[in-house]
Amino acid sequence: MKYQNKLINKLLKGSLTLKQFDEILLNGDTFFESVELERELLISNGMPLYFDEEKVSLKTLNTKIEDQSFCIVDIETTAGKVTSGQIIEIGAVKIKNGQIIEKYESLVSAYDIPSKVQDITGITPGMLIGAPNIQTVLEEFKIFLEDDIFVAHAISFDYKFISDSLEKYNLGTLLNRNLCTIDLSRKLIEAERYGLQYLKEQLNIDLEGHHRAYSDALSTAKIFLECLKRVPDDVVTSEDLIRFSKSNNKNRSKRN
Repeated sequence: MKYQNKLINKLLKGSLTLKQFDEILLNGDTFFESVELERELLISNGMPLYFDEEKVSLKTLNTKIEDQSFCIVDIETTAGKVTSGQIIEIGAVKIKNGQIIEKYESLVSAYDIPSKVQDITGITPGMLIGAPNIQTVLEEFKIFLEDDIFVAHAISFDYKFISDSLEKYNLGTLLNRNLCTIDLSRKLIEAERYGLQYLKEQLNIDLEGHHRAYSDALSTAKIFLECLKRVPDDVVTSEDLIRFSKSNNKNRSKRN
């Protein structure tokens, strides 16, 4: 287990003393020998740490859902893995207290786009002429993301692809807490299927541009907002919401 995972598991149970926190770093496979520099690296990679005198905690454990900033993300890529492809578009919107507060979108320069990807996304090589390179876009996106909760429809793909891309270009990794809207919607929305297009139709989300990153991120954000309206009263904090999304409970929505 990576020491970062061990650290998160410990922090999910409650605050650690600074001494306990630093001991995990000292005994882990850290990037820096200095615990002070390693702390800064964890923060820059999105781990939502809060330092209070001699204690360290996860912000998400105590942050109410309405006070949390969520970053809803979608990407388009040339292949399913970083080893064989790259990101060609990133779209993201930030939500706080039920409102969209910021957005980010960018095409990404690429040498080649498979014809199948062109057919699905509508993104052609000509559209990428003059687009920023992948390193620039990843740097911009990481700054935009900060330590927000990373939200996506099928989180395992978007989160891992971006994290692997960051590592490939020596830009760190992703340590943000994350949440999947497929998992969350299965708990809160009665539907036959939970694909993005199907949920858009069921919830009357009328947005053009399916399989374009910003449009899909915005659609996911609207699905996420619909889910938040249905969250049970005992789901209060950001970490409660993450835990609830991964639980075995089905359709335990708020009853009005």
